[in-house]
Amino acid sequence: MLDKTKGVTAIDLIAYAEGLVPVLAARAAEAETLRRCPDATVADYVSLGLLRVCQPKAYGGYELGYDVLCTIIQTLARGCASQAWTYMVLADNPLKLATFSKEAQDDVWAQDDTQRVGVAVSAVGKAKRVDGGILWSGQHGFSSGIDHAHWLICGGFIDEADGSKTGCMALIPKSDVTLLDDWKVVGLAGTGSRSFIVDGAFVPAHRIILKKDYDAGATPGAEIHDYPVFRMPRGGVSAASYTAVAVGSAQALLQSFYDYTAPRKSRGKSVADQPGTQMLIGLASAEIEAADRMYMGALRETMEVLERGDKVSREQQVQGKRNCCYAAQIAMQAASKLFNSAGGRALFLDNAMQRQFRDCFAASAHHSLSWDSAAMEYGKQQLEAHGD
Repeated sequence: MLDKTKGVTAIDLIAYAEGLVPVLAARAAEAETLRRCPDATVADYVSLGLLRVCQPKAYGGYELGYDVLCTIIQTLARGCASQAWTYMVLADNPLKLATFSKEAQDDVWAQDDTQRVGVAVSAVGKAKRVDGGILWSGQHGFSSGIDHAHWLICGGFIDEADGSKTGCMALIPKSDVTLLDDWKVVGLAGTGSRSFIVDGAFVPAHRIILKKDYDAGATPGAEIHDYPVFRMPRGGVSAASYTAVAVGSAQALLQSFYDYTAPRKSRGKSVADQPGTQMLIGLASAEIEAADRMYMGALRETMEVLERGDKVSREQQVQGKRNCCYAAQIAMQAASKLFNSAGGRALFLDNAMQRQFRDCFAASAHHSLSWDSAAMEYGKQQLEAHGD
C-alpha cells in the first residue's frame, strides 16, 4: 500500500476524506448492525494517515489545526455519521493525550505511534492516593470507538486525605478495564460507544493530569508541544467536533433528499414541481449552509488567535461555544424539515434518510452542544462585560 503518512498537507487529507465518503456510505448499514465502526474503516483511517491530524510531530503526527480536523469530520459524516463520529474521537484523542507528560505519551507512542486512545471524560471515576500514583475505580460510559482503542483517558476525582476532591483525568491501558455490551441506541448506533469498568487499577503519577489545567490549556504537554492547536482550551469552541458530525449528517440528508425527490411522483404528480418542495429545499439548504459557516467561522477565528500566540479570551470561548451549539440546532431543524417532507417511504430501514435523520438528532443531543447552557453562559458573560 502507498505510504501516505509522509509530506502530507491539509488539502491532501481532506481529499482522502472526500474519497472515503462513498466507501463509508456503503458500510453504513454494516456499522449499524455491528453497533461499532467496521474494522475496515479504521484501517482506512490509519493507512491514509487521517488519525495523525492533531498528533504531535514528535510522534509521527501532522500538528494541523482543529479546523482541519473538523473539516475532515464533517466530510466523512456525509458518508456515515457513526463512522465519522468514531473518526472524530480517535483523531481528537491524540490531542488530548498530548496534554499529558512526555513520559505518559512515550508509554503510548514511543514503540508504536499508531496506538489509539479512547476517552470517557465524565467525572465518574474515583481514586485514592497511594505510593507513586493512585488506585482508580469506576464505571465509565459513552466511550465511542473503544473497540479500536489501546488506551483510555478517564475522568474523575481523587479523594484527598482532608476530605476534598481533586478533579483529574487518568490514562489507563485498555487491558485494565472490563468492557460492557450496552450500546443499543436510536442514533449514532454504529459508534460503539460502550461502557467499561475499572476496578482498582494502579495509575502512576505521570499518567494523571488535573482537570483545571486541562480546561485552561495549561497541562504538562503544553510545555512540550508548541504548535497552536495544543494550546486550545477545551470546553469552548472545541465543541466544534460534535457540530461537524451534526452538520455533515444534515448535508448527507439534504443530498439524499435531492436524489429521492427529483424523480418522485405523488399521486401521479411531480413532487419536484411543487412550490412547497422548492421552498423547503431553499430554506433547509440555507440553514445547513448557515450552520456550516457559523461554527467553522468561530473555529477558524480561534485558531488565528492561537497562531498569533495570543490566549483565547473568555468572551471568545463562550462565543465559540454559542456558535457551535446554535449551528447544531439549525442543522437539526433543517434535517427535521427534510425528513418530515420525505413521506412514508423514508421510514423504511433501507432508506438512508431515516438513519441520517436519527444520526443528526443524536449528534445534536450531545451534552457539549446544549443550546440552553451555551446561550445563558454567553448572555451572562455579555451582561457582566457591559456592566463594568
